[in-house]
Amino acid sequence: MARPVGTVTRGTTNPNRLRRMDRWIAATHGAELRRAATPVAVDLGYGAAPWTPLELLRRLREAAPRTEVVGIEIDPARVAAAQPYACDGLAFRHGGFEVPVPGRPTLIRAANVLRQYDEEEVAAVWERLCARLAPGGPPSPGGLPASTGGLLVEGTCDEIGRRHVWVALGPEGPRTVTFATRLGSLERPSDLAERLPKALIHRNVPGEPVHAFLRDFDRAWAAAAPYASYGARQRWIRTIRDLRVDWPVRDGVTRWRQGEVTVAWEALAPRACAAPNSPHPRPR
Repeated sequence: MARPVGTVTRGTTNPNRLRRMDRWIAATHGAELRRAATPVAVDLGYGAAPWTPLELLRRLREAAPRTEVVGIEIDPARVAAAQPYACDGLAFRHGGFEVPVPGRPTLIRAANVLRQYDEEEVAAVWERLCARLAPGGPPSPGGLPASTGGLLVEGTCDEIGRRHVWVALGPEGPRTVTFATRLGSLERPSDLAERLPKALIHRNVPGEPVHAFLRDFDRAWAAAAPYASYGARQRWIRTIRDLRVDWPVRDGVTRWRQGEVTVAWEALAPRACAAPNSPHPRPR
């Protein structure tokens, strides 16, 4: 067997840590999982305990009952320890970024994995993982929309899942960035900066789009302070309504109420990654 691609990371994990990411995936990618002939979701780098693949299976099956989950770990000892938890629809395999599953998965989730790599390694890993995703396709008979293909969700959260930021990528590359938080614990939106994915965390400096976005996010949050009397959720919703005047917010109130906001990747991409004529706002 070829040596897995990647390196062993710390592997720390906690039950229910990835609930915000899982709920978002089920809501936004559930239709793609349902339409797939064999919907396979990969939990890449699940860590020292198998809690996150078990939870992913349960949450995705609520949206797409035929989904199967494969937990992949580069440390063979972790794979061996997880085997007693294998069950109908859930398997564990030894591997890395080569994603050793038959065919092309409909979903790859890589949470808190690239955080432990160098920033310079991220683009190559993204490219490798996106190449493993199920491709998009034409509209289906009966008027169903065209398939958008598989989804890679890569991001970082805190130890108990209160704050989380992730990038969603399709076979063609990055699509969006989502910020998710427990609103009752939030002092200001820029508190999420410490959970930016590796591709963005070192770009939170003046002159970079993500820094301008978080600055504007804080300003809109401060302006929405009167709405705090109605609760943190109403203040968050008002904040995002104001924020989307200048930034390409991709979701709506249904997701905002969950303590989320999703923005086009092109608006936050590091300057070296942005297209020369990208329409996203420039740092001010």
